[in-house]
Amino acid sequence: MQEPPVILAPTSRQRIATAIQALAVAALTVLLLYSPWAQAQDKRDAATPYFRKLDSMEARMQACVNCHGQQGQGTSDEYFPRIAGKPAAYLYNQLLAFREGRRVYPPMNYLVGYLPDAYLKEMAEYFAAQQPAFEARGAQPLSAPMAERGRTLVQQGDAAHGIPACVACHGKQLTGMLPGIPGLAGLKPAYIAGQLTRWRVGERVAAEPDCMKRIATRLTDSDISAVAGWLAQQPAPGNAAPEPSNLIRMPLACGSQG
Repeated sequence: MQEPPVILAPTSRQRIATAIQALAVAALTVLLLYSPWAQAQDKRDAATPYFRKLDSMEARMQACVNCHGQQGQGTSDEYFPRIAGKPAAYLYNQLLAFREGRRVYPPMNYLVGYLPDAYLKEMAEYFAAQQPAFEARGAQPLSAPMAERGRTLVQQGDAAHGIPACVACHGKQLTGMLPGIPGLAGLKPAYIAGQLTRWRVGERVAAEPDCMKRIATRLTDSDISAVAGWLAQQPAPGNAAPEPSNLIRMPLACGSQG
């Protein structure tokens, strides 16, 4: 059986164009939200869930939800990830990385470029507290060898190549681990493949020791495709909460847990 092609993330131009459109919609939303018409309408329609309280985190996060979903559950776009329920410390670290340019994605860099630490923490805590249902999605079919390779890397790793299992750090249910390791459940294959590739080529970095950099450089293109495809086929976890820290001994020192 012919192997499926390696899963690739959308091009930078496509992603930036999509995000710019989303930011434009967000800006229009905020303008409408604070217009006299909207405030009058708000008094008449108490059933409107996300715009009822103008001075609220729900209202302030409208610039985020166009890409990440109203509760951070993700959208149909292949590249924008689910952020709901991820550890607050992880989300905060990512926002800091975007603000400081250590993680480069122009729409995000622009969006958080002048936001103070305290506000970034509020944003992280808001989305960490959200627990929307996982979206149903169709997964790309994998050949039996690719599926087995993906399952092996996720659940057992590859000791011969120095690759620990994904579950060793991201939890048995792949929901992450406190304080700073994200869940992988609910992420789309293009996003997973794109991030692993960015780590491998040095476009994404984390606090030293950067354990993901070390792991990603040991993965082949086929490994990345297998892991991303297999993860996308897994059912949603019954409990999406991250695992408590220090329940397991991590196979590598990781700066995100420092």
